[in-house]
Amino acid sequence: MSLLEVNSLKKIYSSAFKSNAVTALNNISFSVEEGEYIAIMGESGSGKSTLLNAIAALDTPTSGNILLKGTDFTKIPDHKMAAFRRSHLGFVFQDFHLLDTLTLEENIYLPLVLNNTPLHEMKRRLNALIPSLGIGRILKNYPYEVSGGQKQRAAVARALITYPDLILADEPTGALDSRSADELLNLFNEINENGQTIIMVTHSISAASHANRILFIKDGAIFHQIYRGTASNDELYNTISKTLTVLMSKAPSPIRRIAN
Repeated sequence: MSLLEVNSLKKIYSSAFKSNAVTALNNISFSVEEGEYIAIMGESGSGKSTLLNAIAALDTPTSGNILLKGTDFTKIPDHKMAAFRRSHLGFVFQDFHLLDTLTLEENIYLPLVLNNTPLHEMKRRLNALIPSLGIGRILKNYPYEVSGGQKQRAAVARALITYPDLILADEPTGALDSRSADELLNLFNEINENGQTIIMVTHSISAASHANRILFIKDGAIFHQIYRGTASNDELYNTISKTLTVLMSKAPSPIRRIAN
């Protein structure tokens, strides 16, 4: 059984006038195996962020379902959904979503605090993350006292500390300089090599070239997908660039799949 299954997912935003209905997702289906690292790409308005929000249980699809380890979370009651997200999903956002009134350490602990995790267990989990994330010296700082790259490392720690089944990253390099972006992407590769499943929405070809599979979304549907195979990051970068050129053309027929 796949870790994540997205089945015939549709999302239609409608107004009082049916003629103004917008189909953001159009019958999307795909699965994610445990340990995969997937990038989702597409033009602005293609539906990629809507898809990520649906997988994150932040938006309810019009039809279709999403199963995480066999659990259809589109049917989980609203009053249980926040707890489900904290227990199974980790989030890394472009703008970090850190609270300036809390230290980085307190921000990282926050999802565990909400789950009533004992302090000694929170400290044990954080201590295990410190060496790979390189955040030991900044834990007592507030977000406004550190760089964007350091903020994002703290955000990654917050995502990982709950031992999530799935990390969801929304344009995680968007607010970073090139050096910090490279450091974050290398970090993502490390945690993926340790078995963490990652789905990342990005506009960045460089960021996507670190993933092992790339899904391209156009007009709310899967247009194409690329598997890394034995390709290097540079080779994958070139393949992604060529695919985006086709995607942004007016060609109506989707390319189903290519394996490198």
